Amino acid sequence: MATIGFIGLGIMGAPMAAHLQKAGHKIVALKRKKPLPKDLAKGGAVFAATPKDVAAKSEVIITMVPDTPQVEEVLFGANGVASANLKGKLVIDMSSIAPLATKEFAKKIKKAGAGWVDAPVSGGE
Repeated sequence: MATIGFIGLGIMGAPMAAHLQKAGHKIVALKRKKPLPKDLAKGGAVFAATPKDVAAKSEVIITMVPDTPQVEEVLFGANGVASANLKGKLVIDMSSIAPLATKEFAKKIKKAGAGWVDAPVSGGE
């Protein structure tokens, strides 16, 4: 099974990461102020300090953050996902963000050697 980096363990991200873990995947989550959700911690998920660290330790990187600026920061900010070696990896953005920004982000990620999947979700509590 794959090692999946998950950035965005909020209302929707945490349950999704838990389902991936239950399916047998290893989860590497971005460190945050809150503790790792109990079901993820019990299943062996680990924290990484930065988005770059998440990407370095994962084959697949999933982002699920609230808005376009946050996706851009996670991907291209200081110690962002794109600063890791992305050759042969896959980035899946599940954030609901501006379509033009998604196209720009996809080009940059592909140029870095990774695949890109735009998979926005909506909903919440």
